[in-house]
This record gives sequence, C-alpha cells and structure tokens, in this order.
Amino acid sequence: MRFDIITVLPQLLESPFAHSILQRAQKKGIAEIVVHNLREYSTQKQRSVDDYPYGGGSGMVMQIAPFAACIEKLKSERDYDEVIFMSPDGNTLNQAMANQLSSLKNVIILCGHYKGIDQRIRDIYVTKEISVGDYVLSGGELPAAIVVDAVVRLIPGVLNDETSALSDSFQDDLLDAPVYTRPADWNGHKVPDVLLSGDQAKIANWRHEEALKRTQERRPDLLE
Repeated sequence: MRFDIITVLPQLLESPFAHSILQRAQKKGIAEIVVHNLREYSTQKQRSVDDYPYGGGSGMVMQIAPFAACIEKLKSERDYDEVIFMSPDGNTLNQAMANQLSSLKNVIILCGHYKGIDQRIRDIYVTKEISVGDYVLSGGELPAAIVVDAVVRLIPGVLNDETSALSDSFQDDLLDAPVYTRPADWNGHKVPDVLLSGDQAKIANWRHEEALKRTQERRPDLLE
C-alpha cells in the first residue's frame, strides 16, 4: 500500500515513519510512505503557499494552486483510491474505517495548516475527510501519521503475529481485556488463575467477559 502525504512541514513526519512497525513495513516493501513538500509546487518567489482570506478575517488560507499541481502530478503517475483531507470536521477515525482503508492500494493524504485550505481543494479533489477527534491541532501532519499507523499495522504481513491486530480494542466493538506477563506473582499481586490454567476455552471466555466488563465501565456507547 502506498501513501503520498502532502505537507508544508515534511520534517515533522520524519520520525513517526522511521521507527518500529512503520519502519519494518517499509523495509519489507509492504507499505510505501512518500512525503511531498507542498512548497516545491509553489510558483511564488518565496515559495509561499498561503494568502489572506477573501472576505476578511483572521489567519491565512492555503492556496489551491500548489495542492492542485502536486495532486495532478501524482495522479498522472498512478490511480488513487482516495484523496483524504485531515480535518476537524471530517468523519472521526475509528477501527472500522482503518479496516476499510487497509484494503486500498494508493492513497493521498492532504495536511492542512494555518487557518485552513481553500474550499475548492476539498470540492474538486478530496474524496474523504477524516478527523482524529473533537479538537484542533496546528496542522494535519500528526493526524496523518495516526491514520497511517492505524492502517499499516492491519495490512497482512506487517505484524509478526497476524492474529494480534484481530484482537485489538474496537475490532469487535469492545475494548481489549486486561493482559499480563511474567512474573505470575509480583509483590503479592497475582495474575488471574484462569490465565495460568492452560484451558484455552476458559481463557477465551474470561477474556470476552473482561472485555465486555471493561467496555461497559469505560465506553458504554460502544455497546449501544
């Protein structure tokens, strides 16, 4: 799967994609993540990509021309399944959406900055808008990294244990059950006996009950 991310701050995305699971996915050739500097598509002498908003008001607005030039160049090279804009007023990212995106082949992600982007970019090019929560960040770079991380780990071959992602929180509209590792007894705090029993049926039932209990306590909305 290929991600083309368009941003005015490419350096901000260097670290998230250079470590851990995302790094391994790229080394295996399973995921390709390409970051494009929007300023390289500016025709302005100072390589600016923003201007004052029509009608007045505070802040600066990202111009349509640089985005259009970059998107059109990418589209001339391959077909894209989605052009995603990271936006506070998009559909909130959840596990079901991540599952759906993980089946795609090529995706463009647009990172806004400043006050926002020219609406015509959204009208002409964007096919999906995604939010990572009901709050505002300085730009779309960190949300884009969240989307890529959530999606890439679901692609077959990325995780060493491919069943791991299937038992994550939210996969069955439930939070994950508690997990434990050695030692079995730490200063009198013991691991539940059922997990040491070796009875896989009992363990599976315990995990389901604990997941249901945790979801009822912390996220009852998931059960509605």
